[in-house]
Amino acid sequence: MKSNGTLDQKHIFVALRDSFFRMLWIANVASLVGSWMHETATAWLMTSMTVSPVMVALLQTSMTLPFFLMALPAGALADIVDRRKILIAAQTIMLLAACALGALTLTGTITPVIILVLTFALAVAAAVNAPTWQSIIPELVSKDRLQSAVTLGSVAFNVARVAGPVLGGLFLALAGPASVFFVNGLSFIGVIFALFRWKYRQPEQSLPAERFFGAIRTGVGYVRNVPQVRTILLRMAVFSFFGGSLWTFLPIIARVRLSLSPAGFGFLMCFFGIGGLAGAALLPKAGQMLRLRPLANCATLLFGASIAILSFSKLFWLTSLALVIGGIAWLVLISTYNTAVLSIVPSWVRGRVMSVFMLVFFGPFAIGSALWGFLGSWLGITATLALTAVFTGAGILATSGMQFSESHGIDLTPSEHWPQFTGEVEPALHEGPILVVAEYTVDPGHAEEFLNAVSSLRTIRMRDGAFRWNLFKEAGDAHRFIESFLVESWAEYMRQQERFTVSDGGVADTVRSCQKDGEPVIVRHFVAQPLRREK
Repeated sequence: MKSNGTLDQKHIFVALRDSFFRMLWIANVASLVGSWMHETATAWLMTSMTVSPVMVALLQTSMTLPFFLMALPAGALADIVDRRKILIAAQTIMLLAACALGALTLTGTITPVIILVLTFALAVAAAVNAPTWQSIIPELVSKDRLQSAVTLGSVAFNVARVAGPVLGGLFLALAGPASVFFVNGLSFIGVIFALFRWKYRQPEQSLPAERFFGAIRTGVGYVRNVPQVRTILLRMAVFSFFGGSLWTFLPIIARVRLSLSPAGFGFLMCFFGIGGLAGAALLPKAGQMLRLRPLANCATLLFGASIAILSFSKLFWLTSLALVIGGIAWLVLISTYNTAVLSIVPSWVRGRVMSVFMLVFFGPFAIGSALWGFLGSWLGITATLALTAVFTGAGILATSGMQFSESHGIDLTPSEHWPQFTGEVEPALHEGPILVVAEYTVDPGHAEEFLNAVSSLRTIRMRDGAFRWNLFKEAGDAHRFIESFLVESWAEYMRQQERFTVSDGGVADTVRSCQKDGEPVIVRHFVAQPLRREK
C-alpha cells in the first residue's frame, strides 16, 4: 500500500501479468468491439426499414430498459448463484440472439418488431452479465492490482468505442448488416472459452442459499447502512444526472453548429474514446499522488470544464479538445468510483452493490437527458450546458461532509469473532424473527468510547441483515446498557456471523474493552412465538 491510501500501481497494464486475466481481458475487448459494431448495424438496419421516429426511439429503449429492470435482480443472482455459470449463460444467450438476428437478416425475414425483440433479449442478457462481471474482478487479481484491472476494463470499453463503429461501418459497406451480427456472435465465443478455462470455486456454504427477494432486500439494506458506499452512489448519481447533458446535445452541436456529416460525427465521437485511453495512461500516476476523494473531485471538475467548453464551442478542434478532456475525466472518475466500491465491499454482497451502482448511474442519466432536452428548448443549448457544467462541479460541495471510501486498513477476511450459540436446543433455520440482546456494564471512564464504538456496531448489524436495532440505558444506572436487534430468521442470524469481518472484529473488541473489569457481556437469543387466536 502507498501511504496515501491508494493502491500501489507501477503502470496501468500490471494486471495483465496474470495470464488468465490477460486472456479474459483480450476476449472481452473483442466482444466489446463486436457489440459496438452490432449497435451500429442495428441502427442502420432499423432506419433502412422504417423512418418512424417511434420505432427508432424504441430501439434505444430496448437497449437501455433492461438495465433498469434487471439491475437489482441481476445483482441478487450474482451473489446467490455460481457467478461463472451466470456469465457463461448470459454470454451464450447474447451469442444466440446476435446469430438469430444475422440469420433472419440474411434470409430477408427480418422486421422492425423482430429487431426490437432480439435487441431486448440481448440487452437483458447484457444487464444480467454486467454486475456479475464487475463482481468477479477482485477474484481475478490480487488487491494491489485491483485499480489496474478496473481501469483496464474502462480501457477495453474505450478501445471498442473507437474501433467498433469504424469496423461496423466497414463491414456494413462491404458485406451488409448480417455479416456484422454474425461477427458479434462470434466475438462472444472467446469470452465463453475463457470462462470455461477459469478454475472458479463457488464458496462453500454451510447454510441454505439466500432467497431471491430476501437477497435483494439485504443488498439494498447493505447500501443504506454503509455511509462510504452511500456517498459514492450519491456522487455518481449527481455526476450522471448533470454530466449526461454532454451526450444529450452533442449530436445537435455536431449537426447544427459544426455542420458535420454522419461520418464526421462518428469521427468526432472517437475523440472521447481517445481521451479515455489517455485517462487510463494518466491514472496510475495520478492515483499515487492523490487519495480517492481528491482524485474524484479533480475528475469531476475536469468534466465540468469539458461541458463548459462544449457550451460555446463552434470550432471542430475546440469541440474535439472538449471531448478529449471529457474522456479523460470520465474514465478517471468511473474507474475511481468502481475501485472505491470494490475495495470495501465483501464478496457476499458485491454483485448486489454493483447492480445498485449501475442503477444509480443509468437512472439519473436517463432522467437528466430528458430534462436537459426540455430545458434546452426553453433556455437554449449554450445556457443549459453552462448551467449543468456549474452544477456538475457543485455536486462536490453537496457531498463534501459525507464519508468517502478508502480501502486502507480494511480487512474483509471473514472472522469467527461472534460468540456461537450456547443454548441447549438451537432454533430451526426457518424460525424467526430472532431477537438478539446483549447486556453491557460499562466502565464509567470509557462511556464516551463505548457510545462511539456501539454506533459503529449498529452500522455493522444493520449492514449485515438486521432490520431493527436499539440501544437502551437502564433507568437509574447510567452505565448499564442493552443492545438489541432483530433479524428475519435463525438462518439469517447465522449468515450475519459468516459476514462478520476482521475489521468488524476490531469494532467489537473496542465495545467489549469498555466493560467493567470482571463483567462479562451477556448475549441472549429469543425466537418470535406466534400467539394462538382466541376462539
